[in-house]
Amino acid sequence: MIILGIDPGSRYCGYGLLEVQGSRIIGAGCDVISLIKEKDLLTRLDMLYSAIEGVMDEYKPDVVAVESMFFQKHIRSIFTLGHARGVILLSIARHKVPMLEYSPREVKKAVVGNGNASKQQVRLMISRMLKLKAANITDDAYDALGIALCHWHRMRFNP
Repeated sequence: MIILGIDPGSRYCGYGLLEVQGSRIIGAGCDVISLIKEKDLLTRLDMLYSAIEGVMDEYKPDVVAVESMFFQKHIRSIFTLGHARGVILLSIARHKVPMLEYSPREVKKAVVGNGNASKQQVRLMISRMLKLKAANITDDAYDALGIALCHWHRMRFNP
């Protein structure tokens, strides 16, 4: 089974993949879709859709876990994030892959054991759990792996 975790964003969108056999993770990888070079929102959304389509076509996940939206002080940011999430959800729907959503708090609790964990704590636990050594992995990519791990834990403990 392949679990795709997605950390949505309109500038950087992280994705992480877990290959699972039984109760073991046998493979993991992650990357970031960088959209910052383009200023126009519609162009960024088009680029994001194409990139997510490419990930879905290449890895053919069995399930996708996406970070849910959370309250932010800047209302404009939340709307822009909503547009990015909409594009991502459209791609998932078109591929007819089951999708689940997890809040940042749920992900932190599943990975670290504390819903108020810092980004550094999450990064450290993911590195240890998946034995990752790459220093150039961004927080967005780690967050996406955390979302995928959250779903894996949910599957294992709530079948």
